[in-house]
Amino acid sequence: MNVIRLTPASYVVLGLVEQMGSATPYQLKQAVALGLSEFWSLPHTQLYSESERLAEAGLLGERREKSGRRRRVYRLTTKGRKSLDDWRAEPTPELYEIRDAGLLKLFFGADPTGLAETQLEAHRTKLRWYEELRDAAGNDAPEGARLTLEAGIGHEREYIRFWSRVRDGE
Repeated sequence: MNVIRLTPASYVVLGLVEQMGSATPYQLKQAVALGLSEFWSLPHTQLYSESERLAEAGLLGERREKSGRRRRVYRLTTKGRKSLDDWRAEPTPELYEIRDAGLLKLFFGADPTGLAETQLEAHRTKLRWYEELRDAAGNDAPEGARLTLEAGIGHEREYIRFWSRVRDGE
């Protein structure tokens, strides 16, 4: 078994496999699309290569389906669970990078009022979507998922406040 450097993509794969019990890379891709991609972008091809890399390092166990497409099904090993637990226990001082096309255009002199209207509509739409997800999950959502949704909702509310002020010339 190899000693490897674990990346955020490594922890995405380990965490999803833990949540799902076992998973193929395609199932991981579907899980990312259902919500994780809203706050952590990850090319789906990386899920395939990262799963294989983690299996080679002994963090995931792997079995092949005996028939059909012979897909690889991964499960978390004891070593993988320890790595995931250690990562979760370590405080994270890093902040996220804002990559917002609207702010970029605003920075370089776009018409604030015209830009604000478009941004307001986009952020209102995203806020509605997050609130629908939260309401659909109800109290059944795991605490981490619920809190992450609340962060998204707060983020969108703040952007709506910001772009409303830009629109109104404040």
